[in-house]
Amino acid sequence: MFPQEPRRASDWKLYRRLWHQSRACWPHLGAILFLSLLSTPIALLFPLPLKIAVDNAIGKHPLPPFLTSWFPHADATALAVAVAIALLLGLSLLMHLQGLAGWWLQTYTGEKLVWDLRAQLLQHAQRLSLSLDRRTGSMDATYVIQHDTPAIQNVMVQGLVPLTTAVFTLLGMIVVLERIDWRLALLALAVAPVLFLLTRWCSHRVRSGSYQVKELDSSAMSVVQEVLSLLPVVKAFGQEDREHARFVRRSSSRMQGQVRLAIIQGKYNLAIGFTLALGTAAALLMGTHEVRAGIITVGDLVLVMAYLAQFYEPLRLVSTRLTDLQSWLASIDRAFGLLDEVPEIVEQEGALQLVRARGEIEFRNVSFHYAGSARGVHNIDFRVPAGLRVGIVGTTGAGKTTLLNLLTRFYDATEGQVILDGHEVRQYKIADLRRQFAIVLQEPVLFSASIAENIAYGRASATDEEIMAAAMSADAHEFIMKLPHGYDTQVGERGACLSGGERQRISLARAFLRDSPILILDEPTSSVDLRTEAAILRATEKLMQGRTIFMIAHRLSTLKACDIIVVMEQGKITDIRGQRTAEELIRAEELEVPELFRAMLAASAASSSEA
Repeated sequence: MFPQEPRRASDWKLYRRLWHQSRACWPHLGAILFLSLLSTPIALLFPLPLKIAVDNAIGKHPLPPFLTSWFPHADATALAVAVAIALLLGLSLLMHLQGLAGWWLQTYTGEKLVWDLRAQLLQHAQRLSLSLDRRTGSMDATYVIQHDTPAIQNVMVQGLVPLTTAVFTLLGMIVVLERIDWRLALLALAVAPVLFLLTRWCSHRVRSGSYQVKELDSSAMSVVQEVLSLLPVVKAFGQEDREHARFVRRSSSRMQGQVRLAIIQGKYNLAIGFTLALGTAAALLMGTHEVRAGIITVGDLVLVMAYLAQFYEPLRLVSTRLTDLQSWLASIDRAFGLLDEVPEIVEQEGALQLVRARGEIEFRNVSFHYAGSARGVHNIDFRVPAGLRVGIVGTTGAGKTTLLNLLTRFYDATEGQVILDGHEVRQYKIADLRRQFAIVLQEPVLFSASIAENIAYGRASATDEEIMAAAMSADAHEFIMKLPHGYDTQVGERGACLSGGERQRISLARAFLRDSPILILDEPTSSVDLRTEAAILRATEKLMQGRTIFMIAHRLSTLKACDIIVVMEQGKITDIRGQRTAEELIRAEELEVPELFRAMLAASAASSSEA
């Protein structure tokens, strides 16, 4: 059995939020409800031709007076047959027209509801803090956006509208049955309490099981995402069988959960069906007795049994749809849970505008640590005048990238202040602040689009001439023009169609085009050969002119261009050097040199000798 999982939101709270979420589609939902309600009188009239055929055509009961007055010379039997056939065809046509209009409107409304919710979730997810991705991974948010959002269509269009229609149909059927025979109507209603208890028993288990199945499904999908995104690593280490086994384990858990859920729903449907069959059998038994006693006619019994079948159908729909709603509400709860995630990085009311920064930066006793971890930075305190080049070095995990993430407000410092041009970075508008930075990462990130679109990513309004000029500045124009479609060449997923050096030069071209006053370089040459490195360094040198530069460095050749060198270890600054090159610092005997510098110098010398 599924573990008992607490609900994050009650059903009524979710329904209220769904009603508010779907406000743009209220007219469409109203039209769908109106068309659905039309099915109630059609359903009530549908057994009528059968009664006319049995009682008036086959039997000897007279037709209503208004019909005989309209057709005084018609044969009674032929008239009864003609009326029954005309009613049957007319009602059938109305039913199909109503179904066609309802189908079109339901499809449009359902798709719009899903589209709106997906767009809202994606927009919100982009504004969430990076710490959410560290905690839950991006796959769970992807799963929610892609697989949980269709539940809003199921609830609003396939759930609440049919339920409302079914309730009205039930009321109509009860009135009609009561007018024919109140005893049969009362007997038919006797099954309702049993159905209510069965529904309560099943609904809680379906809701809990649905939560678990969706979490297991998301976990299995995360394995697929990891394997396909890291396929070269998987192949290089020959771990295909291992990853397959990992996916099978998680998928098996999901499959077992889905099977258990299906068994619960199967037992419930069996109980519902048997309960309704008992009600039908009891009504048939009583109806037969009343016909033999002369209380009702055979036609009345046929009509009652036809109505009873239609009466039990909406009753069955209400019972089964209520359990389906629990599965859909589990998805809606997960979607609203993502919407309820509060961004840690918020813009202050009355935030300052920033057109173009001078680039003067200061860290004042800044500390930060990641949630649930001791990693971070501690007591960072140094100042960078505008236009200087700062090299940041340290071992992996020393806090280099974290430091720059605080500068761009990907995270906010828990203590101290990060100052840009005399104002704390939290005082600026977030969009204005981030426009002041151009970032070139160690592993260049390209989107599955054309080269021109990737270069213009930081400034969508750029002209073709500006894009080409940026590519020329980054020494990328020549190789781009050699490609089959030039700047319109598709780079593939994450730039897979290009080499590492080509991807990096496109990333540099993007930074040229952005033309921000502050440039962050996260060791852009560490993963390329020496010849490509030389070309990238030439382009980088042009890009650095007149800007404040932060370089995360692992090679001494990069440090040579720095005015200030910051050494970090375990989240703290252990040394700050300036005004002299790295080689001069290492040769200077009056200062103690960290071992990291010596290792970098040795690595640089080794690279030079290999070249």
